Amino acid sequence: MEKKVFWGCFAVLGLAADLFLPFWWAVGATAPSAIFCWWVAYRSNWFGLSAR
Repeated sequence: MEKKVFWGCFAVLGLAADLFLPFWWAVGATAPSAIFCWWVAYRSNWFGLSAR
């Protein structure tokens, strides 16, 4: 389930960056958005998915 949250979040942020930012800004926004999505899916426990 965490993988689905990560990839869904990453897809939404990636599409938003592609639509609303110039090309090089969108390329530069890829790494920060991946880090943010990783944090949301795996570390934040917002979804109660990881009971570690």
